[in-house]
Amino acid sequence: PAEEVEDASEPTKRDRSHLESTLKLNEDKPADDFSGVLQRLRKIYHSSIKPLEQSYRYNELRQHEITDGEITSKPMVLFLGPWSVGKSSMINYLLGLDDTPYQLYTGAEPTTSEFTVIMHGPKLKTIEGIVMAADSARSFSPLEKFGQNFLEKLIGIEVPHKLLERVTFVDTPGIIENRKQQERGYPFNDVCQWFIDRADLIFVVFDPTKLDVGLELEMLFRQLKGRESQIRIILNKADSLATQELMRVYGALFWSLAPLINVTEPPRVYVSSFWPQEYHPDTHKDLFLKEEISLLEDLNQVIENRMENKIAFIRQHAIRVRIHALLVDRYLQTYKDKMTFFSDGELVFRDIVEDPDKFFIFKSILAKTNVSKFDLPNREAYKDFFGINPITSFKLLSQQCSYMGGCYLEKIEKAITRELPDLLGSIGLGKKPNVLSCDVTGCGETPKNRYRKP
Repeated sequence: PAEEVEDASEPTKRDRSHLESTLKLNEDKPADDFSGVLQRLRKIYHSSIKPLEQSYRYNELRQHEITDGEITSKPMVLFLGPWSVGKSSMINYLLGLDDTPYQLYTGAEPTTSEFTVIMHGPKLKTIEGIVMAADSARSFSPLEKFGQNFLEKLIGIEVPHKLLERVTFVDTPGIIENRKQQERGYPFNDVCQWFIDRADLIFVVFDPTKLDVGLELEMLFRQLKGRESQIRIILNKADSLATQELMRVYGALFWSLAPLINVTEPPRVYVSSFWPQEYHPDTHKDLFLKEEISLLEDLNQVIENRMENKIAFIRQHAIRVRIHALLVDRYLQTYKDKMTFFSDGELVFRDIVEDPDKFFIFKSILAKTNVSKFDLPNREAYKDFFGINPITSFKLLSQQCSYMGGCYLEKIEKAITRELPDLLGSIGLGKKPNVLSCDVTGCGETPKNRYRKP
């Protein structure tokens, strides 16, 4: 009888076999070796994209330099959401860290005050943020720009887990609605943006009892604009409610998020309880388990398509760099045309920057090149950009050519239209042919109309 009493106090754990089979953790097959493809990708980036990026100081417009560490890094899964919704518990559950010395702290009060990066390593160990940022082989060195205060809030945990050989998890501090930004002591939104820009999958986690959407969450969704295809919404702790109550909460969640995510197709919402304990009796266990398995399949898909996503990401970056270079070239050309022997250069250029439409700067880019108007950067951003970088410090695109190296613009266009799509094609040969469809990788410039009959 004494033993039975002991058992009763310990909550029963769920079977984990579906985790292992869906994420293929038991398979001994070697991970795909993409080192050759990565070498080619790095070469295309350094020879065809980076020269134009540096020449027109693209990094000062978008604060997004691409390091070699980033080109070779694993897919990143980012966990965002209000405090105490179960983000850390979910990571513990996926990695089976519960009751080990390295489980992430969890509790009812806000517990995670750091950005925690959970990555693969030969043995369990913790790495200080300052060390992570100093190591250029990792993809976190650009985080130094957020200052020492932030680096003290960054922590790395290495865990020898099969899943982490293929993916990296990032746990973030919960959003606390009634707190001012400055209380955090570092630019929280800018740091979130840095991780959002690099995440392959973004889990936004909610708790049925905390659905208040306040300013900080609104700000976060504004930052997620353009990344809708990576977002998955998770309604966690679903077994803590009766069915009818759960349906009401599900409706309320959609209601409060609708104004924040204005896309035609709402993001996928997963309703389940992501932790190791047995589901509450009298709740929809089968439904919750199915939802959990589809979430795991989603995660697996990101891991399987990591190379395609990486190439598509570099190509997207190249398209933005090219548009930026064409715009700076156009501003410069307009400036040169307007300058006469007697005119004051500063006044002439201020006139152009204040009202670029008067000189058809943005329109001419659309007319001459195959650029989508949705890809054009914000006009206001160029006021700041030229405030720091005088127009006279740039050269025209037509002058950016050398006898041996060819022209910068031609090289980046060749990378966008030929080299990167060819690299994408070379991966797909050994895979199922449908993976290479442009729906998945976004390799075509124009989206297909799925509703038109063929």
